[in-house]
Amino acid sequence: METQLSTENINKKVKLDFKDSKYATGRRKRSIAKVWVKKGSGIIHVNGKKMADYFQKANLQIAIYRPLTIVKRESEYDVRCSVKGGGLTGQAGAIIHGMARAIVLHEPDLKNTLKKENLTTRDSRAVERKKYGRRKARRSFQFSKR
Repeated sequence: METQLSTENINKKVKLDFKDSKYATGRRKRSIAKVWVKKGSGIIHVNGKKMADYFQKANLQIAIYRPLTIVKRESEYDVRCSVKGGGLTGQAGAIIHGMARAIVLHEPDLKNTLKKENLTTRDSRAVERKKYGRRKARRSFQFSKR
């Protein structure tokens, strides 16, 4: 009975008040992130979980904080985002893009700083499609002369 109660508390999504926030959408590969940014204490929630619980890799956690560290506002904004599609790296890239765009909406004078780091621009790189007559996008089948 007690274990059932504890698992319900773990799976429960966090309700956050984001009434006076700015919204932006970020995209990377196949991932789309909806990001809400408001003044706060520097807490980031992804899909109702804390960012450290959702992204366990340290390099992804550091990358997500990048827009805030560039503008030196690590502990001034709370971020809530819902992200879907793609893998973890693509989702992290989508969150970074959305956060940068939402910060620009909050403080337009930071646009040049974030634009120099290419955070407000969508990264258009994606997987190249497979071509017929080939094993992958560019790799050919093995050729045997004799």
